Amino acid sequence: MRHAILDVTALVLLAMGPATLAGQTPPPRPLSLAAALELAERQNLDLAAAERQREVARAEILVAGERPNPIANFDALRDEPHEGLFFTQDLELGGKRRHRIEVAQASAGLTEARIGTVATALRRQVREAYYALAVASAKVSLQQRMLELAQQLARIAHQRYDAGDVPWLEVLQAELGVHRAEADLEIARQQQRVALVRLNGLLNVPPETVWQPTDGLEALPPLQNLTDLIRTAQAANPELVELDRERRVEESRVGLARAEQIPNLTLEFGTDFNSPHDFRVGPRSHMSIELPLLNRRRADVAAALAGQREAEARLAAARRRIQSEVEQAYLELQARLAAVALYRERLLPATRQLEQMSQESYRAGKTGILTVLDAQRGVQELEASYLDSLFAAQSAFAALEQTVGTPLSSTGTP
Repeated sequence: MRHAILDVTALVLLAMGPATLAGQTPPPRPLSLAAALELAERQNLDLAAAERQREVARAEILVAGERPNPIANFDALRDEPHEGLFFTQDLELGGKRRHRIEVAQASAGLTEARIGTVATALRRQVREAYYALAVASAKVSLQQRMLELAQQLARIAHQRYDAGDVPWLEVLQAELGVHRAEADLEIARQQQRVALVRLNGLLNVPPETVWQPTDGLEALPPLQNLTDLIRTAQAANPELVELDRERRVEESRVGLARAEQIPNLTLEFGTDFNSPHDFRVGPRSHMSIELPLLNRRRADVAAALAGQREAEARLAAARRRIQSEVEQAYLELQARLAAVALYRERLLPATRQLEQMSQESYRAGKTGILTVLDAQRGVQELEASYLDSLFAAQSAFAALEQTVGTPLSSTGTP
């Protein structure tokens, strides 16, 4: 029995694998933005739920095309004829069935537009979550470098203290800088975990999955012409597409309401039995139609026309608003790109040079440790601000892409 327990334990440990035994997280898996978008398109639960509406729309088209069933009737009377078997059938006139199918097909088009709205919003969410993880990972690397610099400064402070060049206070200040850098590193790692959980939720993968973004933060498609973007948005913006499909639904409902003004024809045909004084078996028939004297369904047509005009008005208003939103998103992206260029070309080089010069000056005994600590803190803050500006540019691009309503491909550098 004891040997069996040992064998089972060994098998379990082997199945767990070396990474689990060591208590380590799995190694990061490389992930490009294109792969993330494709994975979300296949696995995202919100998009999958929206796509289920297609089946409902198809079923509604089948329902709209159904015809009335005939009704079978049987009479057994004391009067003559004593028995009768006949059938009643309603005939829809005015193309009601065709108009019902058109309404259902227009509604199916509206369903597709709503699915497209969900897919476009998901694309923006995935792009922002992807680059949020990239920024968080970059900040972890930044804090690791800042920790190394703080540790290096602490070693220099100890060396100068041992040589009698500085008081113990500077050593304490340097060690405080190390502790602060360690705390900043832990905070950055926690923020990285948060970003990872958000991306995994959008991709619908296990929460413990670790990704390593392979697309650089500076990879951005080049700016297109604003006029072309506005023209594309007028045809592809999700809200405009959805409103246009709603307008088509209302138009088809007008046609159905007018068809409903034409009354249906009811036909009855069958056979009577057992009329001893006249016949044993005899045919019977009957026809009836509603007379539209009191209710001509004009109110239904008026309501459908009002709905159509309201949909057209909302579409016209949205077209003007979307044009303004595209312009705003375009200008916002331009501003973000200008900020990125300012950080990269002017602010970062100057700050990095200042930090290096201050550390060399402290090593040579020409300046105090507070100057070096301030320089390091300035580099850290500016590097973090630069990463934030890169994410802001990516987020602005995602907003522009969602407003335009179509992927803006071909990558470049801001």
